[in-house]
Amino acid sequence: MPKVMIVDDDRTTVMLLQTLLDLDGFEVILAARGSEALEIARREAPDAFLIDYHLSGNMYGTDVIEQLRAESVFQQTPIIMTSGMNVEEAALRAGANLFLIKPFDPAELPSLLNQLLSSV
Repeated sequence: MPKVMIVDDDRTTVMLLQTLLDLDGFEVILAARGSEALEIARREAPDAFLIDYHLSGNMYGTDVIEQLRAESVFQQTPIIMTSGMNVEEAALRAGANLFLIKPFDPAELPSLLNQLLSSV
């Protein structure tokens, strides 16, 4: 069962994505803040990340991605960044594998994650 970390401070979005991914056989780990996400990621070693651009606290999603990519254990881990703003260039520059602009079809997420996971 692949382990996916959702890093997002929007409770409604998180609940929807968690339910969807649970139903598709993923184990889901949650974090609302960047610093919290980094701590949990080091402890839980997720197989993939879904990170929102705007987070609670003093970090953006791109900051989280850059810090994850700086750690050898996460250099190849698939990362999808999401945002309601078109920050695709910044997301990819930070190290995201894929960018999804909100609103995106959440039903596509499991297959996107599976594709990324199979290419690692």
